Amino acid sequence: MDLRLDLAGPLDVRPLDHFWSRVVGAGRANEGLRADWQRQLVTARELGGFRYLRFHGLFHGDMFVYREVDGVVQPYFQYVDLLFDAILEAGMRPFVEFGFSPPELARERATVFWWGANGSPPTDYAKWAQLVRATVEHWVARYGLDEVREWYFEVWNEPNLAPFFRGTKSEYFELYRVSVEAIRSVDASLRVGGPATSNFVPDTRFDGETEDLSQHEVVLTAENLDALDWKPVWLDDFLAFCAADALPVDFVSCHPYPTDWALDEHSQGRKLTRGVDATPTDLRTLRALVDASAYPDAEIHLTEWNSSSSPRDYTHDYPQAAAYVVKANLESLGLVDSLAYWTFTDVFEESGAGQEPFHGGFGMLSQHGIPKPTMHAYRMLGALGDELLLQRGGAVVTRHSGTGDLAAVLYHYPDEVVLTVPGSFDTRDAADRTLATGSTLPVSIRIEGLPPRTAYRLEVVDADHGSAMAEWERLGSPLNLSRADAATLRAKAAGGAVEEFTTSEEGVLDVRATLRPWSVALLARSGVEGLRD
Repeated sequence: MDLRLDLAGPLDVRPLDHFWSRVVGAGRANEGLRADWQRQLVTARELGGFRYLRFHGLFHGDMFVYREVDGVVQPYFQYVDLLFDAILEAGMRPFVEFGFSPPELARERATVFWWGANGSPPTDYAKWAQLVRATVEHWVARYGLDEVREWYFEVWNEPNLAPFFRGTKSEYFELYRVSVEAIRSVDASLRVGGPATSNFVPDTRFDGETEDLSQHEVVLTAENLDALDWKPVWLDDFLAFCAADALPVDFVSCHPYPTDWALDEHSQGRKLTRGVDATPTDLRTLRALVDASAYPDAEIHLTEWNSSSSPRDYTHDYPQAAAYVVKANLESLGLVDSLAYWTFTDVFEESGAGQEPFHGGFGMLSQHGIPKPTMHAYRMLGALGDELLLQRGGAVVTRHSGTGDLAAVLYHYPDEVVLTVPGSFDTRDAADRTLATGSTLPVSIRIEGLPPRTAYRLEVVDADHGSAMAEWERLGSPLNLSRADAATLRAKAAGGAVEEFTTSEEGVLDVRATLRPWSVALLARSGVEGLRD
């Protein structure tokens, strides 16, 4: 990698939107009542600069919201208030997901997750609308209308998948109607959207009212997944329905995991990974569909995204996931308003709690609050400026408009790996093999026009720096961490390897380095904090 930039010469300066830090995910509402979850939320906010938080289970039974008095819905919000107060006190805002059904309205009970989410349409849409309206009214009374106008309101989660919605496409569309009408009845400027569907697909499995499992054969028999035409689920039908009925759509949401599966729809245990460019390719497709729709000004929020949709993928704990995060986000500039990493913490119980300190959970922070390489990936992306000066394969160079400070992020996603980082689901063997794949990358950076005798630092996160995995294995891979073990691992994972460089008397910065496969690196002026919104 050879980067050359003269700040005194002509520059093609473009705005750089930090869309990657606008929204981040968490598991379910009740997990947010835990002290460790709340501490980690503060850490994620401080390191990654995240602004909105999305999660499931707002109305689940363990939040004790739903109640009726003489047939009138009169919710109780004590647990919700504790959670939302904590989110706001952490400096973030909720990206509200209205779902799943409270037990009292569920047509079917405990259809998905260890915690038994009620993924069925409400039995009474009128009472659902009362619940939604009362909830929004409560938030306006508690936090003020100006604050709540800054929030987003999304209807349900992945209603195209049967465990999450035991109903039809038309039933979801009607649920969207009554939900947004209830929300907008409180205030006409509140931001609403959907359909929050899962994955892109290259076939007709979701064209009907319910999923047609026989259509999965298109994927199962394909020699090349990336030769297929991948499309977001339900989006055309959803936008047409809303336009026909003059329903508001302030934002479009869906979940572009770069795989051919969300659950095990194939019933064969197959988990096939798409090409490494799947995410930016899908986002360009989505951008074109929205631009051509009746809602061209709708924001696009991808409210779940990760290298895989499994909370037991060991690769999530390794540097491979970090390199993928940086590559996918930097190659998706200008396409979306948010690409929400799922999730910020391993305090996450869809499959029950993880029963190892490093169990392949989605989180950027382990159950013990130990940063994974993905946490550093978002920290480094957050240190970029708001002006893009140069973008090449594997690197961007930016500037902070307010201070003039430069910051660059580099990543080494090996050319030998043409797929999105492969998962490792049963053992760590596949993750270890992938980590060993690829050759080193020599890096040469020369930037002219900087202040003379100014210190810069290059921080590199790789398998031995900013990652706890090697140290955990050196400790004997203890199952139950002592307080000393946790402190040791936290210190080991706190940051990458740092090398200092100083500009010459002529204001020239010369950097020479060698990146190992799957490394991510940040070049910034010493002592300068990253940009935070």
